[in-house]
Amino acid sequence: MLNYEQQLRGQGYRLIIGIDEAGRGPLAGPVVAAAVSLQDYSFQSKITDSKKMTLLQRERAFEEITQKAQVGIGIINETVIDRVNILQATFLAMSRAVEHLIYRLPKAQRDALDLTPTTYMLVDGNRFKTYLPFRCETVVKGDASVLSIACASVVAKVTRDRILSIYDQIYPQYGFKKHKGYPTAQHKEAIQKHGLSFIHRRSFSCV
Repeated sequence: MLNYEQQLRGQGYRLIIGIDEAGRGPLAGPVVAAAVSLQDYSFQSKITDSKKMTLLQRERAFEEITQKAQVGIGIINETVIDRVNILQATFLAMSRAVEHLIYRLPKAQRDALDLTPTTYMLVDGNRFKTYLPFRCETVVKGDASVLSIACASVVAKVTRDRILSIYDQIYPQYGFKKHKGYPTAQHKEAIQKHGLSFIHRRSFSCV
């Protein structure tokens, strides 16, 4: 899983950032992106595409990643999603996650890095648009082949799942803790019965 990062370090890049998102498909709640830069590549947890991991595996991996790696998170809520569309909202969440990661770098490290020429972003998927000045590469199924992207996948999913669990306490009639806002039969039935909540995406055809 380290081929991408190793090759980029060999080319002189010093800040290599894996980026992934969670929450493009749900009918409710935010889209969440995570950006992860690894200094320590040794993990006790088996880290892969977060969708292939159990809840317990994700939670354990999340704790280890956030302790060992540099992490940034970007969250775009349903109001913005409805205004700009889910694809643009996802790009924005990813860009903000990178900005958050850089903001959280130790000052000495930020000062020592000439960020623009030495930063490289690896993004899960097949396209990415950003206002950031850094070099980037999209990797199809990167969450299964690039360790930093896999770590970002875990951080994004765990973060979003925790947000939806909080919303479940506010809107218990929808069952957000179970389906996380995705268009399950249970969720659609709840919408028909109770109408839309504040966090539902009005621009999505199923709501």
